[in-house]
Amino acid sequence: MPPMALLLSQAFSGFAFGTLLALMSSGLTIIFGTLGFVNFAHGAMFMLGAYAAFVVLTWSHSYIAALAAGAAVLLIVSVVLERGLLRFFYARPPEDQLLVTFGLSVMLIEGIRYFFGSDSQRVSQPNWGDGIVNFGGLFYYPLYRVEVIGIAAAFLLALYLLLYHTSVGLMVRAGIEDRLMVGLLGIDVRKMFLLVFAVGAMAAGIAGVIFAPLSAVIPDMGTPFLIQAFVVVVIGGLGSFGGAIVGGILVGELLSLTTAFNPDYSQVSIYLAMTLVLVLRPRGLFGAVGRI
Repeated sequence: MPPMALLLSQAFSGFAFGTLLALMSSGLTIIFGTLGFVNFAHGAMFMLGAYAAFVVLTWSHSYIAALAAGAAVLLIVSVVLERGLLRFFYARPPEDQLLVTFGLSVMLIEGIRYFFGSDSQRVSQPNWGDGIVNFGGLFYYPLYRVEVIGIAAAFLLALYLLLYHTSVGLMVRAGIEDRLMVGLLGIDVRKMFLLVFAVGAMAAGIAGVIFAPLSAVIPDMGTPFLIQAFVVVVIGGLGSFGGAIVGGILVGELLSLTTAFNPDYSQVSIYLAMTLVLVLRPRGLFGAVGRI
């Protein structure tokens, strides 16, 4: 049995990682929920955000500028990709969507590898992230990792307000429930689809910026995050924003706490949880009927 201090530290670490995973997964789930589109390039978009942070923090040391750059880069990339290619695949079979987004992922990864090389890059954390937090003598935790929770939560709150307290969000949620009816009501579905894809991609990019100071930045870093994000979406329910948050925290805790007992089974635990949810509730914890 691991010591209590280690368990508490791992539980907190799982919560921090879970909020970050929830931010990335929220973008993935609203894209799938609204467009019915499986985006295998979502992990590469996470990676682009991390490299935007690397470039901006290297030159300006401004964390706010890095967040803005990550959002801006993904906004431009998502608009170009959606208008130039992906919109032609909305009505195509899922296997075509998988192939085209997988191909885009490879192209984005190799493009970054061409410009930055395959070596890992270190991203410095902001000065206000230096230090250690003492949780009442129970355990100690790096300050920036504590702040990650607040930063990711702030962006999740902003996304929640956009989806649930604006007319744009109302259209997006209506599109998740019934895309045909949205079109019949006279709403420009093309613009709505572009907006949804851009917001989802920007969520992935911002998650990449936040994560960059926590680990080495490499071209393939988005792949494990993509896999875990799909697990989160399946557990939480396709198209469910709340499900992405709950699923992200659940997956983060499973990965972290299982590592405290036996690291070899940390990945296995999340797939077991996903299997259990699919058996007991095939649409996910918060998936609505008809959202398949």
